[in-house]
Order: sequence, then structure tokens, then C-alpha cells
Amino acid sequence: MGEVLEDYALSKRHRKKGTLKKVGIIGCGSMGQEIARVISQNGIEVVFVDISEERIIEVFLELNQDLDNVIDKWGLTLSEKRAILSRIHGTTEYHDISDCDLIIESINSRKRGTSKDMREDIFRKVEAVVSKDTIITSNTSTLIISDLASVLEYPERAVGMHFLSPASTVKIVEVVKGLHTSEYAFDFVVKFARMLDKSVISLIETPGNISTRLIVTLINEACEILMEGVASATHVDETMRLGFGMQFGPLEMADRIGLDKVIRWMDNLYQEFGESKFKPNPIIKRLARTGNIGKKTEKGFYKYKHGKVVDESIHCPEFK
Repeated sequence: MGEVLEDYALSKRHRKKGTLKKVGIIGCGSMGQEIARVISQNGIEVVFVDISEERIIEVFLELNQDLDNVIDKWGLTLSEKRAILSRIHGTTEYHDISDCDLIIESINSRKRGTSKDMREDIFRKVEAVVSKDTIITSNTSTLIISDLASVLEYPERAVGMHFLSPASTVKIVEVVKGLHTSEYAFDFVVKFARMLDKSVISLIETPGNISTRLIVTLINEACEILMEGVASATHVDETMRLGFGMQFGPLEMADRIGLDKVIRWMDNLYQEFGESKFKPNPIIKRLARTGNIGKKTEKGFYKYKHGKVVDESIHCPEFK
């Protein structure tokens, strides 16, 4: 039986444990925005924390553009867009998330390394302002939720909750139980994910979960094929889309994720497991070094114009 918002109805007089009225998001980059949209579309208020007022303005411009693109494809009405945006609020102050029932850390660090220290600092700041009953989650997949929770006074409240991009259409959420995660916190997050009409993939913590461990090795192998001159990027991706029913081919997916992010994922997994299958392929490194990290910069494995592929940006002989 599906969950409905009324299951978490909040009394006007007081807040009850287990209710869900508002969700806080820390970091509203591309993934944070996707998560905010999905939550708001399901009638739940969202407040996100970002680094500056200028960044908050940028976020709303980007949200507007993304929603307009959905409207252009007849996936949304103008009134639905207004309703979605009316439930999303931005702030630079952690105190503005103090009344949230659930927090999702979703920062997008561009620095090399694990960003573990940065996420731990966020967990501390969040716990300092929220209720002791508030559930704190992280959208990261390559870090262990138990490690992040170790800085909390109440580590049992921490849960891993990994949305896959694009969050609006991908029907699963990976929900990760840490060493100290309570049954209450885990069940709360599972119910929340189901409210968003997501299938829950429940798992014991491991760096990369299921999704990231599999996708980065697929991307790496696709790069090996490209580097050997076996086939073009288009044919590699077409094989996986048409042959195996994937929504995007591995190289298209890498461009959508961002090659800089793919490299960070791989570095984290290589550091954890020490296996060569997680070492970024030279093609990915070469593209990232030149700033061609995919769709965002309009050049990665493909060239883009107005968000659409116009050509392959690299050719096999260059890498022989």
C-alpha cells in the first residue's frame, strides 16, 4: 500500500514525532535541485541552504529554466510550475532549517578528494539547529554514512539516501542503513521515498552502493573500447541503449553526470578498494583536464548546443 501525505499530517498545535511537513536540503546544485523539485511536486515544503544570496538567485533561475523545459515537452502546466516553486525556499542560514523533519545533504564539491571533512562539518551544523527527532541523510554514494554519522551526538538518526539522476524520472532511491542507524530512522526514510513514488533499494553500507559501483566500471570499460578504436562513442552508447534498454549509454551518462564528478567517484572507490577497475580511464582525465566535463560545459564525449548533442567531440585515433 502506498504512502500518502496524510500519514504524516502535522497538527497545527504541535509537532509530533514521525510527522513530515518540511524537508531541508543542504547544497542546491543540479542534484539538489532535482531532489527539491521531486519533493515539492509531491506537496511537501522544501528549504535549501546554499553559500550566498547570489547563488540562491541562480538556483531559482535554473529551476525556472528546467521547469520551462518540462512545460515545453507537455510534461507540466504553468500552474503546476508555480505551485512547485511556491513550496521551495532558499536561505544562507542553517537556523532556517530548524523546523525541518528531514534533512538531505546534497553538496556538490568540485575539489579533488572525498569531501568527507566538509560533509561532516555540515552534519555538525545541521544537528546544532534541528530537533533531536529530525532525520539527517546524505545523498552521497561513495562515502560511508557511518563515517559521517560519527560526528553526531545522535548517530542513530543518520541514513544514506541516494537519488539517481534525473531524480524526476528515475524510479529508485537507494536507502542505506549505517552501523548505528535506528529502525525508526530507516523506516522513516523508506516511507518518505515511497511518498515520492520511488521504489526503495535497501542495502547495507558499502562505498558506491550498487548504482555508482556498477556505472563507473561500465563507463571505464566503454572508454577502453573507445581508446582501442573498436567503435565510436555513438555506437558504444547505441549498443547499450538499444541492445540492453538503458535510458542513456555509458558515455552519454558520463557527460550528464559530469566527468569531474565521475573522476571523484572513481578516486573515492579506488582509495577504498584499491582495485584497478576503479582507476579513471586516461580519456576521462584528459577531457576533464581541459575543462570539457560534459553537458554542463557543452563538450565532453559529445559536443552540445542548447543541451542537445550535435557531434562527437573526440575520435578514437587520438587515443591510439
